[in-house]
Amino acid sequence: MTLQETLPQAGRYLARSARAVGQSLRLMVGLPDYDTYLSHMAATHPDRAPMSYEEFFKERLEARYGAGKGRCC
Repeated sequence: MTLQETLPQAGRYLARSARAVGQSLRLMVGLPDYDTYLSHMAATHPDRAPMSYEEFFKERLEARYGAGKGRCC
């Protein structure tokens, strides 16, 4: 394999790795991943309109911290 063939392949690998690291960091601090949600909706529920970012964020906050959830303090 030549250098010209290897560089684009390495670039794609680095881009995928950077996306995965970014997604992992967002999940670690509790930020929902709207792009993943949109991909999921398009792939599995094409007949349903996805929530706006604001609706999605509110729904995720409610799911994480909403009513009925126990509190430690």
